[in-house]
Amino acid sequence: MLEKFTEQSVNTVSESQNYAIELGSSEVSPEHLLYALVKEAKGIPLRLFKNANITIENIDEQIKKYVSQSSNKFSQLPFNNNYKEILKKSMDMAKISGHQNIMFEHLFLALLSDKNSNIQRILEEFDFDTFKAKDLLSKLVQKKQKRLEHPEGEEKERKNIVDYIYDDSEVAPIFARAISKLSTSDYEILGTEQILASILEDSDSNLSKIFETFGVTALSFDEQLKTINSRTAEYDSKRVVFTPKAFVAMSTALQIAKELGSSKVLPEHLALGILKSKKGVAYDVLEQLNVKEEDLVNAIIKPIEKQMPETLVILKLAKEEARRIGKKVVGTEMLLLGIISEGAGVGARVLNKLEITLQDARKIIESQLGYGNDYFDSEIVFTKRAKAVLERAWELAKKENRDRIASEDLLLAITADPSALAMKILEQLGVDAVEIKYGILKEIE
Repeated sequence: MLEKFTEQSVNTVSESQNYAIELGSSEVSPEHLLYALVKEAKGIPLRLFKNANITIENIDEQIKKYVSQSSNKFSQLPFNNNYKEILKKSMDMAKISGHQNIMFEHLFLALLSDKNSNIQRILEEFDFDTFKAKDLLSKLVQKKQKRLEHPEGEEKERKNIVDYIYDDSEVAPIFARAISKLSTSDYEILGTEQILASILEDSDSNLSKIFETFGVTALSFDEQLKTINSRTAEYDSKRVVFTPKAFVAMSTALQIAKELGSSKVLPEHLALGILKSKKGVAYDVLEQLNVKEEDLVNAIIKPIEKQMPETLVILKLAKEEARRIGKKVVGTEMLLLGIISEGAGVGARVLNKLEITLQDARKIIESQLGYGNDYFDSEIVFTKRAKAVLERAWELAKKENRDRIASEDLLLAITADPSALAMKILEQLGVDAVEIKYGILKEIE
């Protein structure tokens, strides 16, 4: 019977059988299936349970009020008629929605449609919105496989980052010190260890003080660094270049700067780049000093977040919009939703005057992308075009000699790419690039 079920669906049915055996029940019923659905839920189904504060512990407590229990333990149990009907209905739903396999969502939908068991009464105890859940799950099974890839393509890293970072006035002293350190060492390539050591050397900076609270000072870092001897290769060129891992860290730092709404790469971004890339001698030294990476990252970001940079707020909102429909990819369309949701910036005000609403934009995006089922704890990534928008916004802010990227920079950057999904959505809503540019100019004046 289960040969057409996905792995998650098979695991769910199997878990319901195990639960029934554990309770000493004489048969497997829909109530046992509900327990298994809660235990195996991921993505949007998991969010539905979380929104109703349903946990594996409290659903177990409620189910036990409705199912028979005994001390008898059976190795195998039959499905009761209600359970069999749910399995049959899930198969029918899969066929109607055009899927070859019965997914977890089909089981969930079929269970919510069951009127012959205690499921509805149990869910009512948690104020679970069955109607809303059925509507969302129906959209999910209809559209989940509509588009396997984001229309803007997969995200790719830009490699031309040295020009942006190396000569930036905010970090130029760090690189000057790093090169000085390099000249006194046996190495010819600048690595993450010279960069971080140079950051720590400025003992009066807030960043150095944050590292110090984690037990990392210029002295302790240098002492630990002396125990590492891993770069022995020789190179013909005497020109200062970067190790591959330092290059990755710098690339990551540049992307972090943009995502935190800064038009400049700051020492904080370099430190975060080293920590986030999880590569290089500097990272190894921090690990040996027993630094908790996540805590240090949060300590560095917290002062930045307190300043509430406009772009940081917009990107956070964009990520939330992606999670809302079960996606782990942020394209230009999510950036657009983030600009609208932020509400106070020039970008939001311009779109509001053009009668672009969050509800209308969401509706079109949902019809274009459908609903996904990505894990909600997965890292959110940006599409190639979304990164290009951040790149253009960064350049616009730098051109105006502003320290931060503003919402109007993001919106103008979106209008520069007619093929971006965000621009196509705006056109469907009756707005073109000329209107947006004029609106921004008028709003700024």
